[in-house]
Amino acid sequence: MALSKVSAVFQSDIRKVWDIVTTVENYTWRSDLGRTEILNEKQFVEYTKDGYTTTFTTTVFEPCMRWEFEMENSNMKGHWIGVFCERDGKTEVEFTEDVTVKKILMKPFAGVYLKKQQKRFISDLKKALLE
Repeated sequence: MALSKVSAVFQSDIRKVWDIVTTVENYTWRSDLGRTEILNEKQFVEYTKDGYTTTFTTTVFEPCMRWEFEMENSNMKGHWIGVFCERDGKTEVEFTEDVTVKKILMKPFAGVYLKKQQKRFISDLKKALLE
């Protein structure tokens, strides 16, 4: 199991941050995605630019507060928690990923990979908020 947590503060309205992160069909701000597909109101699929798929199932959706989902692909399965909080006109986020790697050879690299992915997500989100 690998656990990774990242926090950030944005000089943006919480509604704007929430909408960017949770509007699955608007994926163009993400530098790692080629497309997304909505399966139903609780499930969606993300496709990397190389076509690799991950399926997500929403378990908690509390607007402008909390979004949680289960995620799974051929390499891993896990749980993601996004917590959103507004303070003094700024938006604070904390994203936590808890992943179990399916392939033994990938276990030593899981933590490093998660941190890299989270860093990219925060960087992409910062850029999207400036547009």
